Amino acid sequence: MALQAGPEELGEQVVEEPEDLEDQDASSISPAEEITLPVGHGGEDESEPLLLPWDRFSAWLHCICVVGFDLELGQAVEVIYPHHSKLSEKEKTSICYLSFPDSNSGCLGDTQFCFRFRQGSNRKSSLGCFLETADRDAPVSLKRDQGHYYGYVYFRQVRDKSLKRGYFQKSLVLISRLPYVTFFHSLLKILAPEYFDKLEPCLEAACNDIDRWPTPHPGRVLSLPIMGVVIKVRIPTCYDKPGTSQLVQSTQTDSQVSIVLPTIHEVDLFRCFHPVFFHIQMLWELVLLGEPLVVMAPSPAESSDTVLALISCLSPLRYCSDFRPYFTIHDSEFKEYTTRTQAPPSVILGVTNPFFAKTLQHWPHIVRIGDMKQEGEMAKQMKVRKLKNLKTLDCKTGVYSAFKPFLNKDEDIIKQLQKGVQQKRPSAAQNAILRRYFLELTQSFIIPLERYVASLMPLQKSISPWKSPPQLRPFLQEEFMKTLEKAGPQLTSRLKGDWIGLYRQFLRCPNFDGWFRNRKREMSQKLDALHLEALCEEDLQLKTQEHTEVEKVDLVLKLKDKLTQAEKNHLPVRPGTVSKLQAHIEAIILGLPKDLQGILHKPSTP
Repeated sequence: MALQAGPEELGEQVVEEPEDLEDQDASSISPAEEITLPVGHGGEDESEPLLLPWDRFSAWLHCICVVGFDLELGQAVEVIYPHHSKLSEKEKTSICYLSFPDSNSGCLGDTQFCFRFRQGSNRKSSLGCFLETADRDAPVSLKRDQGHYYGYVYFRQVRDKSLKRGYFQKSLVLISRLPYVTFFHSLLKILAPEYFDKLEPCLEAACNDIDRWPTPHPGRVLSLPIMGVVIKVRIPTCYDKPGTSQLVQSTQTDSQVSIVLPTIHEVDLFRCFHPVFFHIQMLWELVLLGEPLVVMAPSPAESSDTVLALISCLSPLRYCSDFRPYFTIHDSEFKEYTTRTQAPPSVILGVTNPFFAKTLQHWPHIVRIGDMKQEGEMAKQMKVRKLKNLKTLDCKTGVYSAFKPFLNKDEDIIKQLQKGVQQKRPSAAQNAILRRYFLELTQSFIIPLERYVASLMPLQKSISPWKSPPQLRPFLQEEFMKTLEKAGPQLTSRLKGDWIGLYRQFLRCPNFDGWFRNRKREMSQKLDALHLEALCEEDLQLKTQEHTEVEKVDLVLKLKDKLTQAEKNHLPVRPGTVSKLQAHIEAIILGLPKDLQGILHKPSTP
């Protein structure tokens, strides 16, 4: 859902506000307590009982893996649940290496982290229509990842003298396309200790529990039973106001609810950025511009949390380049990402192996994170260090880069966070301050782009039912730049600096390309929807009275095709539009000879 700058700013080209993207139920999406809809009436899709076995499980997870360490084989996938789940050998290899911390990390006890890797081959799900609906209503940052899998890891390493290696080492890994990091880590905290105690029967029971869950539909409050515990969550929607969280409220009837999650995906920004919070604005610019960035951390937990924090600081804008919360020397993209024969790609890597300090030394921007457990200590690294000072992974915490930020440093946010540390302000409050800061910064940057793109929309009066829908005007960089003088970010942000230079570089990066493609698709669908509505307002039967039979048949076929496309693409038409057009088609067919009716006539759907 695009940010809205207000109708008076967007001008008359905005043919209709985007609140009507869906049918009447769209208005009931927010707040959370309003969207607990009864089963069979929007709360659960009425066709869900027709789902095949394991379809509900597949809506949440691809599979669950157990990765162990064998003295002869090394890391190996010991178990995959459900047993029919398919993983290629390349995918299994990726999971094996990414599910264990590097040996230098020294992760004794239990450790949780996540990774992301390329999907080996396209797999079609029998759950297609439900996944499309969920993706359609989800914020861009929470849409299902089509080309990658996420791996959510619970790793246990404890001393065990009975084993030759002297240690018990095993990981329980959830593989999913959903970026619900907080939710899946919470799920693992319930599931993993039970598994390590009771082994495989526990996994089978957990999979059966998950296969009884409702599909992950945005906007609904979901109660998810697992291993005798009930997790209650709400998945955000693209209709939610940015920066607000629809808290799930416990009620007196929730006697079984054991865990209420306030968020399914947000990481603690302040905890992640605390070691380098003097440089948060510079890091925001680097991520916004899709610059190659390496996070060097002492453990996979800290590397993955920091990479995810960097990605989320652009919210509600989607980070469109590649990112790897935890990356190892065994990764299939290792050579591609470490070669010196070409410029580093637009990617954010989280690493822990000291070897990377040498192999990635040519990368332009490196963030070194120390131990996040020392939250009480003030970050002392105020200056950006030179890359030549980065020799080993054990060097000082800080940001190593020659990048010169486009915007002047915002001293107010630094002072506010410093004051919070001194006064021992709760971490949740510090996190909320930082998240609001990033949101306002991103909104100030993106609203001028939204305003200009909205002006590319044709006037509503140019939409004729008897002509093809009009096209959007092209995005012209210099024309956009001229709008910034009077309607730039200075209207909403107090920050000074080279905003023009920041925009010019942004327009060349993958984040702009991804954002503009999405907005262009949304606006094109809006034009198609308005064209469909214009057709409905016409008296088609009267208009076609003088048409030949061939012309009438041609019109019926074209209208049927438009209806098919409208349903396939979920066009944001007003309620009743589709049924009204079906009635028009029906009337035209009934005016044709019987033989043609037999070919064309189909009863209209109620």
